[in-house]
Amino acid sequence: MSNNENGREYQHSFDTTLDNANPGKCGQSSALELGPRKKLAVQDPLVHHSCHFGRAIHAFCNVQGLIENRIEHMISDQPEEEFIAEGHKEQLVFLDLLKLVVGLEKHLMREDSSEEEIIHIADMFQKGANRARADNTKGIKSAVIDWITPKGQTLLPHIHHNVKAGCSFNHECTGTLLCPAGLDWSNTEIKSKLMNVQTYVSADQWPIVLYANYQYNIKDPWNGLLRSSLLVNAFKRIFTSPSSINQEPKATHSGNTQIHSMQAITKAFIAYVAMKVYFALMSAQVFSCTDLVTDSE
Repeated sequence: MSNNENGREYQHSFDTTLDNANPGKCGQSSALELGPRKKLAVQDPLVHHSCHFGRAIHAFCNVQGLIENRIEHMISDQPEEEFIAEGHKEQLVFLDLLKLVVGLEKHLMREDSSEEEIIHIADMFQKGANRARADNTKGIKSAVIDWITPKGQTLLPHIHHNVKAGCSFNHECTGTLLCPAGLDWSNTEIKSKLMNVQTYVSADQWPIVLYANYQYNIKDPWNGLLRSSLLVNAFKRIFTSPSSINQEPKATHSGNTQIHSMQAITKAFIAYVAMKVYFALMSAQVFSCTDLVTDSE
Protein backbone atom coordinates (compact mmCIF):
# COMPACT_ATOMS: atom_id res chain seq x y z
CA MET A 1 0.00 0.00 0.00
CA SER A 2 1.42 3.41 -0.96
CA ASN A 3 2.02 6.28 1.47
CA ASN A 4 -0.86 8.23 -0.09
CA GLU A 5 -3.24 5.32 0.40
CA ASN A 6 -2.02 4.93 3.98
CA GLY A 7 -2.61 8.63 4.54
CA ARG A 8 -6.15 8.52 3.12
CA GLU A 9 -7.00 5.45 5.18
CA TYR A 10 -5.63 7.05 8.33
CA GLN A 11 -7.40 10.34 7.57
CA HIS A 12 -10.69 8.45 7.25
CA SER A 13 -10.06 6.75 10.60
CA PHE A 14 -9.08 10.09 12.16
CA ASP A 15 -12.20 11.89 10.91
CA THR A 16 -14.46 8.97 11.85
CA THR A 17 -13.05 8.93 15.36
CA LEU A 18 -13.72 12.63 15.80
CA ASP A 19 -17.22 12.45 14.35
CA ASN A 20 -18.18 9.49 16.52
CA ALA A 21 -16.69 10.89 19.71
CA ASN A 22 -17.81 14.50 19.31
CA PRO A 23 -21.16 14.90 21.08
CA GLY A 24 -22.03 17.88 18.91
CA LYS A 25 -22.35 15.62 15.87
CA CYS A 26 -24.32 12.81 17.45
CA GLY A 27 -28.04 12.59 17.99
CA GLN A 28 -29.49 12.63 21.48
CA SER A 29 -29.57 9.09 22.87
CA SER A 30 -32.34 7.54 24.91
CA ALA A 31 -32.03 7.56 28.68
CA LEU A 32 -32.72 3.82 28.55
CA GLU A 33 -29.66 3.15 26.39
CA LEU A 34 -26.20 2.59 27.77
CA GLY A 35 -24.10 5.67 27.10
CA PRO A 36 -20.69 5.66 25.42
CA ARG A 37 -17.77 4.28 27.36
CA LYS A 38 -15.71 6.98 28.98
CA LYS A 39 -12.53 4.94 28.95
CA LEU A 40 -10.36 5.76 25.94
CA ALA A 41 -9.93 2.90 23.50
CA VAL A 42 -6.40 1.74 22.77
CA GLN A 43 -7.05 1.68 19.03
CA ASP A 44 -8.09 5.34 18.99
CA PRO A 45 -5.51 7.07 16.75
CA LEU A 46 -5.46 10.25 18.84
CA VAL A 47 -4.88 8.40 22.10
CA HIS A 48 -2.33 6.13 20.47
CA HIS A 49 -0.22 9.04 19.26
CA SER A 50 -0.80 11.23 22.31
CA CYS A 51 0.93 8.60 24.46
CA HIS A 52 4.00 8.93 22.27
CA PHE A 53 3.67 12.73 22.33
CA GLY A 54 3.78 12.72 26.14
CA ARG A 55 6.81 10.44 26.25
CA ALA A 56 8.89 11.73 23.38
CA ILE A 57 7.98 15.36 22.73
CA HIS A 58 6.62 17.13 25.83
CA ALA A 59 5.57 15.44 29.06
CA PHE A 60 3.73 18.35 30.71
CA CYS A 61 2.35 20.25 27.74
CA ASN A 62 -0.96 22.13 28.00
CA VAL A 63 -2.23 20.73 24.70
CA GLN A 64 -5.34 22.90 24.45
CA GLY A 65 -3.35 26.07 25.05
CA LEU A 66 -0.72 24.94 22.55
CA ILE A 67 -3.25 24.26 19.79
CA GLU A 68 -5.21 27.46 20.38
CA ASN A 69 -2.06 29.61 20.40
CA ARG A 70 -0.71 28.05 17.22
CA ILE A 71 -4.03 28.29 15.36
CA GLU A 72 -4.26 31.95 16.32
CA HIS A 73 -0.77 32.50 14.95
CA MET A 74 -1.46 30.55 11.74
CA ILE A 75 -4.45 32.71 10.86
CA SER A 76 -2.68 35.94 11.78
CA ASP A 77 -0.15 37.92 9.75
CA GLN A 78 2.45 38.08 12.50
CA PRO A 79 5.97 37.74 11.00
CA GLU A 80 8.12 34.89 12.26
CA GLU A 81 10.85 37.28 13.40
CA GLU A 82 8.45 38.84 15.90
CA PHE A 83 8.14 35.56 17.78
CA ILE A 84 9.39 35.65 21.32
CA ALA A 85 11.56 32.78 22.52
CA GLU A 86 8.61 30.99 24.13
CA GLY A 87 6.68 31.28 20.88
CA HIS A 88 9.48 29.53 19.00
CA LYS A 89 9.46 26.69 21.53
CA GLU A 90 5.70 26.30 21.19
CA GLN A 91 5.99 26.27 17.42
CA LEU A 92 8.55 23.46 17.46
CA VAL A 93 6.39 21.35 19.79
CA PHE A 94 3.31 22.08 17.68
CA LEU A 95 5.07 21.02 14.47
CA ASP A 96 6.11 17.75 16.11
CA LEU A 97 2.50 17.27 17.19
CA LEU A 98 1.25 17.73 13.61
CA LYS A 99 3.78 15.20 12.33
CA LEU A 100 2.37 12.52 14.62
CA VAL A 101 -1.13 12.48 13.13
CA VAL A 102 -1.72 12.52 9.39
CA GLY A 103 -4.40 15.08 8.54
CA LEU A 104 -4.44 16.80 11.94
CA GLU A 105 -3.40 20.20 10.59
CA LYS A 106 -5.97 20.02 7.80
CA HIS A 107 -8.68 19.10 10.27
CA LEU A 108 -7.78 21.89 12.69
CA MET A 109 -7.80 24.50 9.93
CA ARG A 110 -11.10 23.44 8.33
CA GLU A 111 -13.62 26.25 8.08
CA ASP A 112 -16.32 24.11 9.67
CA SER A 113 -14.16 22.99 12.61
CA SER A 114 -15.87 24.05 15.80
CA GLU A 115 -14.36 25.08 19.11
CA GLU A 116 -15.86 21.93 20.63
CA GLU A 117 -13.92 19.77 18.17
CA ILE A 118 -10.64 21.51 18.97
CA ILE A 119 -11.27 21.11 22.69
CA HIS A 120 -12.11 17.44 22.11
CA ILE A 121 -8.87 16.84 20.19
CA ALA A 122 -6.82 18.61 22.85
CA ASP A 123 -8.58 16.71 25.62
CA MET A 124 -7.84 13.34 24.04
CA PHE A 125 -4.18 14.25 23.56
CA GLN A 126 -3.96 15.46 27.15
CA LYS A 127 -5.54 12.30 28.54
CA GLY A 128 -3.30 10.06 26.45
CA ALA A 129 -0.14 11.89 27.53
CA ASN A 130 -1.21 11.79 31.18
CA ARG A 131 -2.02 8.09 30.96
CA ALA A 132 1.34 7.25 29.39
CA ARG A 133 3.17 9.20 32.09
CA ALA A 134 1.25 7.44 34.85
CA ASP A 135 1.77 3.98 33.32
CA ASN A 136 5.50 4.54 32.88
CA THR A 137 5.89 5.94 36.38
CA LYS A 138 4.27 2.86 37.87
CA GLY A 139 6.14 0.39 35.67
CA ILE A 140 9.59 1.92 36.05
CA LYS A 141 9.21 2.31 39.83
CA SER A 142 8.78 -1.43 40.24
CA ALA A 143 11.36 -2.39 37.63
CA VAL A 144 14.11 -0.19 39.08
CA ILE A 145 13.87 -2.00 42.42
CA ASP A 146 14.48 -5.29 40.61
CA TRP A 147 17.39 -3.85 38.62
CA ILE A 148 19.26 -2.49 41.64
CA THR A 149 18.78 -5.70 43.65
CA PRO A 150 21.73 -8.10 43.19
CA LYS A 151 20.72 -11.43 41.66
CA GLY A 152 19.85 -14.01 44.26
CA GLN A 153 19.99 -11.44 47.04
CA THR A 154 17.72 -8.92 48.72
CA LEU A 155 18.19 -5.30 49.68
CA LEU A 156 18.71 -4.53 53.35
CA PRO A 157 16.50 -3.01 54.52
CA HIS A 158 14.02 -4.42 52.03
CA ILE A 159 12.37 -2.00 49.57
CA HIS A 160 8.80 -2.84 48.65
CA HIS A 161 7.70 -2.36 45.06
CA ASN A 162 4.62 -0.38 46.07
CA VAL A 163 6.06 1.61 48.99
CA LYS A 164 8.55 4.46 48.54
CA ALA A 165 8.94 5.68 52.11
CA GLY A 166 12.30 3.97 52.59
CA CYS A 167 13.89 5.16 49.35
CA SER A 168 15.83 8.33 48.47
CA PHE A 169 18.69 9.19 50.85
CA ASN A 170 17.01 7.09 53.54
CA HIS A 171 18.40 3.88 52.01
CA GLU A 172 22.02 3.00 51.37
CA CYS A 173 21.40 1.67 47.87
CA THR A 174 19.14 4.42 46.52
CA GLY A 175 21.15 7.07 48.37
CA THR A 176 24.33 5.93 46.63
CA LEU A 177 22.68 6.33 43.23
CA LEU A 178 21.01 9.67 44.02
CA CYS A 179 24.11 11.25 45.53
CA PRO A 180 25.08 14.30 43.43
CA ALA A 181 28.08 13.73 41.20
CA GLY A 182 31.16 15.21 42.83
CA LEU A 183 30.03 14.38 46.37
CA ASP A 184 31.32 11.31 48.19
CA TRP A 185 28.44 9.23 49.57
CA SER A 186 30.90 7.20 51.64
CA ASN A 187 31.76 10.38 53.58
CA THR A 188 29.78 10.15 56.82
CA GLU A 189 29.27 13.90 57.11
CA ILE A 190 28.01 14.29 53.53
CA LYS A 191 25.71 11.29 53.89
CA SER A 192 24.27 12.63 57.14
CA LYS A 193 23.56 16.07 55.64
CA LEU A 194 21.82 14.53 52.63
CA MET A 195 19.73 12.23 54.80
CA ASN A 196 18.72 15.06 57.15
CA VAL A 197 18.09 17.52 54.27
CA GLN A 198 20.83 19.80 55.57
CA THR A 199 22.38 19.79 52.10
CA TYR A 200 20.09 21.17 49.40
CA VAL A 201 20.38 19.35 46.07
CA SER A 202 19.73 21.75 43.19
CA ALA A 203 18.71 20.83 39.66
CA ASP A 204 22.19 21.40 38.25
CA GLN A 205 23.69 18.81 40.62
CA TRP A 206 23.10 15.68 38.58
CA PRO A 207 22.97 12.37 40.47
CA ILE A 208 25.61 9.72 39.93
CA VAL A 209 22.92 7.33 38.62
CA LEU A 210 23.04 9.21 35.30
CA TYR A 211 26.67 8.24 34.65
CA ALA A 212 28.00 5.07 33.05
CA ASN A 213 29.18 2.62 35.71
CA TYR A 214 28.08 5.28 38.25
CA GLN A 215 31.45 6.98 37.97
CA TYR A 216 32.02 10.73 37.67
CA ASN A 217 35.20 12.28 36.29
CA ILE A 218 35.56 15.78 37.70
CA LYS A 219 38.04 16.66 34.93
CA ASP A 220 35.67 15.44 32.22
CA PRO A 221 32.09 15.81 33.57
CA TRP A 222 30.49 14.92 30.22
CA ASN A 223 32.21 11.55 30.04
CA GLY A 224 29.62 8.79 30.49
CA LEU A 225 26.77 11.21 31.22
CA LEU A 226 23.28 9.75 30.56
CA ARG A 227 24.76 6.34 29.76
CA SER A 228 24.14 4.37 32.94
CA SER A 229 22.74 0.85 32.76
CA LEU A 230 19.59 1.91 34.64
CA LEU A 231 18.80 4.56 32.02
CA VAL A 232 19.42 2.11 29.18
CA ASN A 233 17.16 -0.48 30.79
CA ALA A 234 14.43 2.08 31.41
CA PHE A 235 14.60 3.30 27.83
CA LYS A 236 14.31 -0.23 26.48
CA ARG A 237 11.39 -0.98 28.78
CA ILE A 238 9.44 2.09 27.64
CA PHE A 239 10.33 2.41 23.97
CA THR A 240 11.04 -1.14 22.81
CA SER A 241 9.76 -3.79 25.24
CA PRO A 242 10.53 -5.09 28.75
CA SER A 243 11.93 -8.30 27.27
CA SER A 244 14.40 -6.34 25.11
CA ILE A 245 16.44 -5.68 28.25
CA ASN A 246 17.57 -9.29 28.03
CA GLN A 247 19.72 -10.57 25.20
CA GLU A 248 16.85 -12.60 23.74
CA PRO A 249 13.77 -10.40 23.19
CA LYS A 250 10.47 -12.22 23.67
CA ALA A 251 8.05 -9.41 22.81
CA THR A 252 5.02 -10.41 20.73
CA HIS A 253 4.07 -6.82 19.85
CA SER A 254 5.93 -4.01 18.12
CA GLY A 255 7.62 -1.53 20.45
CA ASN A 256 7.12 2.23 20.41
CA THR A 257 10.31 2.76 18.41
CA GLN A 258 8.99 0.60 15.58
CA ILE A 259 5.39 1.80 15.75
CA HIS A 260 6.40 5.45 15.51
CA SER A 261 9.36 4.88 13.14
CA MET A 262 11.88 6.34 15.57
CA GLN A 263 15.23 6.70 13.84
CA ALA A 264 17.14 8.58 16.54
CA ILE A 265 17.03 9.44 20.22
CA THR A 266 16.21 13.05 21.06
CA LYS A 267 16.81 15.18 24.14
CA ALA A 268 13.16 14.86 25.12
CA PHE A 269 13.40 11.04 25.16
CA ILE A 270 16.48 11.10 27.36
CA ALA A 271 15.08 13.68 29.78
CA TYR A 272 11.82 11.73 30.11
CA VAL A 273 13.57 8.45 30.89
CA ALA A 274 16.08 10.09 33.25
CA MET A 275 13.31 11.69 35.31
CA LYS A 276 11.41 8.38 35.50
CA VAL A 277 14.48 6.61 36.89
CA TYR A 278 15.23 9.51 39.23
CA PHE A 279 11.67 9.52 40.57
CA ALA A 280 11.70 5.74 41.04
CA LEU A 281 14.64 6.10 43.42
CA MET A 282 13.09 8.99 45.33
CA SER A 283 10.74 8.69 48.30
CA ALA A 284 8.28 11.21 46.82
CA GLN A 285 4.84 9.69 46.25
CA VAL A 286 3.71 11.94 43.38
CA PHE A 287 5.61 12.75 40.20
CA SER A 288 5.38 16.51 39.63
CA CYS A 289 6.95 18.96 37.19
CA THR A 290 7.24 21.50 40.02
CA ASP A 291 9.11 19.45 42.59
CA LEU A 292 10.28 22.07 45.08
CA VAL A 293 12.37 19.56 47.03
CA THR A 294 14.65 18.56 44.16
CA ASP A 295 14.15 21.62 41.94
CA SER A 296 13.77 19.19 39.03
CA GLU A 297 11.64 21.24 36.64
